[in-house]
Amino acid sequence: MANSDAARGLMPSRYLSGAVYTGAANKYYVPASDSTAIYVGGMVKLAGSADADGVASVTGNVATGDAVVGVVVAVAPVTADSLTYRAASTERYVMVADDPNLLFEAQEDSVGGALAAANVGNTADLASFTSGSTASGLSSMEIDSSTATASGDGTEDVFIWGLAQRPDNEIGTNANWLVRLNNHQFVDGVAGA
Repeated sequence: MANSDAARGLMPSRYLSGAVYTGAANKYYVPASDSTAIYVGGMVKLAGSADADGVASVTGNVATGDAVVGVVVAVAPVTADSLTYRAASTERYVMVADDPNLLFEAQEDSVGGALAAANVGNTADLASFTSGSTASGLSSMEIDSSTATASGDGTEDVFIWGLAQRPDNEIGTNANWLVRLNNHQFVDGVAGA
């Protein structure tokens, strides 16, 4: 059975300890001056400021090698008609899964070939950081499978922990993998193994 091609950014799966992820997240502020749209499943990094109440600000303007604070799991609504993502240049609050011990599920792009079992323990970069769907509100971010390396320098975006174990997922094109954020602002990055 072929894997479905359904990129949706990074989705929290569980903790490294094996504990279940129960939706824990922290609130961060995105000022209207930030011109990058932020989608659910997208990564954010600290922006070096805060709102009037001291809630730390973040930006979705993330690129390969940037230290990130976590992954957006929700965008706080302002009204019943609010968008499910944070449109560029609008003031919003985002809920971020920011625990450095979280594992996230992410689809690989399979460009240049699909990841193999031998890539478990490697590091890799991500692709499509700032793109997403305005219809679903989900990020289009994926693992850049052509960048998987066992000899990384610690600046790669994710550590490949293993294949997401589901009946509808198998090693091959568009497989979903469990990854850990490698460049987390709360811990140091590690090279691939």
